Amino acid sequence: MTQSVEAGLSRLLDRLKTAQRDLLLLAAKTDTLPSDGMLRKLSELEGAIAATEALLQEEHDSQ
Repeated sequence: MTQSVEAGLSRLLDRLKTAQRDLLLLAAKTDTLPSDGMLRKLSELEGAIAATEALLQEEHDSQ
């Protein structure tokens, strides 16, 4: 991968983490448990974050 791809992955990772953080903060503002949909979205974001981090690490290790 090129540096531009790595930079793109880094930007994607930042956006994913921001989205997850915003969703968690929204959930924290309520006195009830998050909805199933919100929990599913948080889980999906966590998976996408982990996959992106793994790909970035693979790229870093191969250089």
